[in-house]
Formats: sequence, C-alpha cells, structure tokens
Amino acid sequence: MNQTASSYSADNPEDLGHREVTIIEAGRVNRDYFRDLWRYRELFYILIWRDLSVRYKQMVFGLGWTIFRPLLTALVFALVFGKLVKIPSGGMPHAPYIYAALVPWLFFATTLSDVSVSLQSHAGLISKVYFPRLLAPLVATIVALIDMLIALALLVPMLWVFNIELSWRLSALVPLTLITVVLSLGLGLCFAAMNLKYRDTSLILPYVLQFGLYLSPIVFSSDLVPFPWRLLYSLNPIVGVIEGYRWAAFPNQEVHPSAIAISAMMSVLFILTGFRYFRRMERNLADVI
Repeated sequence: MNQTASSYSADNPEDLGHREVTIIEAGRVNRDYFRDLWRYRELFYILIWRDLSVRYKQMVFGLGWTIFRPLLTALVFALVFGKLVKIPSGGMPHAPYIYAALVPWLFFATTLSDVSVSLQSHAGLISKVYFPRLLAPLVATIVALIDMLIALALLVPMLWVFNIELSWRLSALVPLTLITVVLSLGLGLCFAAMNLKYRDTSLILPYVLQFGLYLSPIVFSSDLVPFPWRLLYSLNPIVGVIEGYRWAAFPNQEVHPSAIAISAMMSVLFILTGFRYFRRMERNLADVI
C-alpha cells in the first residue's frame, strides 16, 4: 500500500532519517554564534588579507611603515623630552625606553580607532550577505596585531644596539601582549557599538586618545607619579601594560604588580562588557548602519 502522508517523532531517530533538524532552546544562541565564527573562518582570512593589501598597496616601504612609525616617534620624543626637557628615564637610554612603551600604546590606539568604525567599513558587505558581525572588529584587531608584532620584533635589536642586557623577562611579553589584545578589543567593541547609536563617537575618540597619549607613562616613568595617587593613576588600563613592557625589556626596572593586575582585570571586564553590548546592538544593525 502506498503511503501518501508520513509523520515522524523527534524521539525516534529512525523517523528522522537524514533530515537536518534545528532545535531552538534557551541559551543556545551564543553557542551557535561562536560556531558560526568558526564556519566563516575563510572569510575572516580573506578580509585580513584584503585589509593588509589595501593598507600597503602602492607604498614604497610597504610593511616597513609599521616599524618606521613607532621608531621615528620614539626618536622625536627622545630628542624633545629626553634631551631638551630632561625627563628622567630610569637610567635607560631614552629611545628604547620610549619605544618599548610606544609599541603597545600604538596598538591600543590603532585598535580602538579601527574597531570603532569597523562595522561602517564593512557596511557594503554587511548589507548584502550574512556573517557573524563580530568578524569585522576581529579583523581590525588582527591587522593591528600584525603591525604590532612586526614593530615589537625591532625591540630586541634596539636593546642590543644600546648595550642593554637581554634577560628571561622578555618572555613576559607574550602574556602582556595577550592582555593588551583583550583590553583593546573589549574597549573597541564598546566604542563600535556606541558608534552605531551615537555617530559622533568616532569624532570624540581621537581626542580621547590624544589626551591618553600624554596621560600614559610613555615619555616618563610612572614612578614620577606621587605614591598616594599611583593606585588612581593605575586605573588607566594601559598603565599596567606599559609598565610590564618596560619591566620585561630593561633589567633594572621595577614592576608594580597592582598596576598589571588592574590592567588584566579590566581587560576581562571590558571584553565581557564589550561583547555583551556589541551583541545587543547587533540585533538592530541593519536599521542603523
């Protein structure tokens, strides 16, 4: 007898056959979202390659600019603040002392700027096809990280040229870089979500970063900050990272564990807050982008 209609039960796998079944249940959305991030990994690689190619296309020095930018900035700061203003550098040569602080700061500032406008930068692609929108901030972060790693590679030769002893402390750059990446991405997600609702965020952010450049211990040591104010000063999340980089690079530098601990805790706080805020704003992305 021919069967013209069929039915199946979800409790019987034989009834399902090879059909793909989507189960909707509470708490599964975020799990599926991270699964989509992995599924779209090829798009992720393509976007990274595209951004790198576009950034350095038709440039004479290409990726060399990632080294020249912090190097020339460090030399100018060393001349102005070291030779003319005579700001102490903890007994270290000013050029590598400032360079070690500029590398994480420039990554931090670049990531915040690029991630905050990453959704607008990919607006054409976002309006045409689906992919996890978190890929856009992640691409901006990885591109900035590649630039940072290239610039960071110059630090060891610079220490050698200035006759600074290399030590095991340099291995601490790995966890410190991880803290910097998480911190920058977390804050960047917050600004990216804010920029969807308040478009003047992208106009205010450069001024915030400009003030942050001089409020962070880049051309000076945080030891110059009076002790009663040091804990408050460490609430600047990049302070602990910069102190950590200098401690790793120079053998005679002291480290303030509380500052690094604050930076680590704030990086976790910002990545959780930023992701949650970003996902909430992502639901209305098509209406506001």
